Amino acid sequence: MNNELTSLIDKYEKRLIGQHTNLRLLLTAILSGGHVLLEGVPGTGKTHMVRTLATLLGGQFSRIQFTPDLLPSDITGSTIYNLKESTFQTLKGPIFTNILLADEINRTPAKTQAALLEAMAEKQVTIQGETYPLSDVFFVVATQNPIEFEGTYPLPEAQQDRFMFKLNIDFPSFDEEVNVLKYVLEGNKVASEVDRAVLNLETFISIRREIEEITISDSIIDYIMKIVRKTRDSESIRHGASTRAAISIGKAGQAWAYLAGRDYVTPDDVKMVSKPALRHRIQLSPHAELEGVTIDQTIEELVGVIPVPR
Repeated sequence: MNNELTSLIDKYEKRLIGQHTNLRLLLTAILSGGHVLLEGVPGTGKTHMVRTLATLLGGQFSRIQFTPDLLPSDITGSTIYNLKESTFQTLKGPIFTNILLADEINRTPAKTQAALLEAMAEKQVTIQGETYPLSDVFFVVATQNPIEFEGTYPLPEAQQDRFMFKLNIDFPSFDEEVNVLKYVLEGNKVASEVDRAVLNLETFISIRREIEEITISDSIIDYIMKIVRKTRDSESIRHGASTRAAISIGKAGQAWAYLAGRDYVTPDDVKMVSKPALRHRIQLSPHAELEGVTIDQTIEELVGVIPVPR
């Protein structure tokens, strides 16, 4: 693994205590070109997690607070008439960045949420009929609160499918939370060390090319497809995962293998990334919901019955 990337992970974990797996999964998604949906109660460090990663990657960071009155043009930009020069002028919105934090994305209506769809899928934005390309390094990380539903708008299935991962941000353990408290009360002594870029965008792009060369065998590809197709056959699932889910698992498996220092994908890599890649893409059947079965439990069960390739 790239030495600068190793340093980035080390500094990242120093700054965000108790989120080891989620930090690596977030980095996995971004390294493999995917977008991420973070779900967790307020105060669990979701915004801090994204802002710190953007700083360490050396990329441009933008944050949009999604509210009920947010307009699509507030995200993408708009065209205004310049009276002085008698011409129309395009004002680009905050979406023209490297890492975009869509904070509390479910607080804005579907029409405004949809303003992100073209950008997430095609890395381009259309303003008044004119198409503008986004940076080669462009990622959306959206957050939402799972316990507060008043004044929120559920993300459409098409929008959720654009995210490579959905990560659940839980509270840290007692000891980890004590360390967080000490860190804050001691005045963030390591902040100056952490809050500096470790990579530049050119290095980041070169790492991404290395990840694309990670070997993924035909048997692993078959294993991924069997997992995804099983979501469509399970009686516990009303709507199964799309082909995009299989692509997400494959790409994320390559990035996870790279972070582990390997040049090939193993079944364990696939198992590790399957849950975050599937949990937002499937819907439980009514009888499964009545029985109190969770989506994560369902994914674990269906992955468990698929024969592991040798």
